[in-house]
Amino acid sequence: MYNLLKGKKGIIFGALDERSIAWKVAERAHEEGAEFVLTNMPAAVRMGQLNELAEQTGSEIVAANATSVEDIENLMTRTKEIFGGKIDFILHSIGMSMNVRKGRKYTDVDYNYFLKTVDISALSFHKVMQLAMKQDVMNDWGSIVALTYSAAQRVFPNYNDMAEAKAMLESVARSFGYHFGEKKKVRVNTVSQSPTETTAGSKVDSFGNFVAYADAMSPLGNASAVDCANYCLALFSDLTKYVTMQNLYHDGGFSSTGMSEEAMVKVGEGILK
Repeated sequence: MYNLLKGKKGIIFGALDERSIAWKVAERAHEEGAEFVLTNMPAAVRMGQLNELAEQTGSEIVAANATSVEDIENLMTRTKEIFGGKIDFILHSIGMSMNVRKGRKYTDVDYNYFLKTVDISALSFHKVMQLAMKQDVMNDWGSIVALTYSAAQRVFPNYNDMAEAKAMLESVARSFGYHFGEKKKVRVNTVSQSPTETTAGSKVDSFGNFVAYADAMSPLGNASAVDCANYCLALFSDLTKYVTMQNLYHDGGFSSTGMSEEAMVKVGEGILK
């Protein structure tokens, strides 16, 4: 432990269970000295698992639907009340596609579901930052991080309409990052993580096969959820004060690799069988 976040306070969106990256971020942030509010959908809070994390980290839970302006306003108000002032970091770890859940193919999406995907997975990020700015929640030189995936730049057929949502999420980070930087010196970044076997990720068709493929393609192998949490903590810390408006790959080199020798051998073996 380095006391990397000693004295810092924040909000962590999206911890659901022990498989969640946000859950690992909360555990590691607590170990590094941070205090934070945990938030998720009211239904997710009622499931009860978040209470375990709150008890473990000495945190309070404030239920909020991240697509609801009213809920986020209440979350920001309650957070300032809990800490008696402003905060230093926010993690946005939110994403969901009804088209994926309902098995709708990308070429046959339900457009009402598509709009919900964008609202939940991307527009919510804008809402969180807009209300954080309006309510003056962030301290100067604070840090906001959202989790994304490289399907925002490249085609992964089974990722469906989440690809568009992640592309929008990254654009929001750049655009809002400019304004938040000018106004409050707050930095805004996205972390493009390796495919990670979270509860949400496992909903994607053939996800296990893709995790294995990405691992074979990455010189360092897939980054774990804990390692992603460590990277997020570095971005919350004062060691990255001038990093903003960036999409930062945390994927073992996958995003820069055309074809690895291991993947080439495995693909060849599969084709020749």
